[in-house]
Amino acid sequence: MPATDANAAAQKPEIFGVCRRLGDDFGFHPNILRVALAVGLVWSIEGVAAAYLALAAIVVVSRLIAPEPKRATASASEAPAAATEQNNTPAPALSRAA
Repeated sequence: MPATDANAAAQKPEIFGVCRRLGDDFGFHPNILRVALAVGLVWSIEGVAAAYLALAAIVVVSRLIAPEPKRATASASEAPAAATEQNNTPAPALSRAA
């Protein structure tokens, strides 16, 4: 399976990606923040919405100050070359049971 297919399958739909981006920036799993926001919904929907918008503003400001570097994408011409670099030696012959 090419790496581009694996990356596309690993990406899940997001609303704004605030939790994931903050988790990436600060080095924690985004589900921790998602659970904290979900638990906060028990007490105050407005408070959680305000906190989420404040976190979204932090993400926007951080992306404007220090944008993410562009990731190199493999072109179609590079994919066959990478496949030929694999170890293509034949497997040893299996012995037959009597």
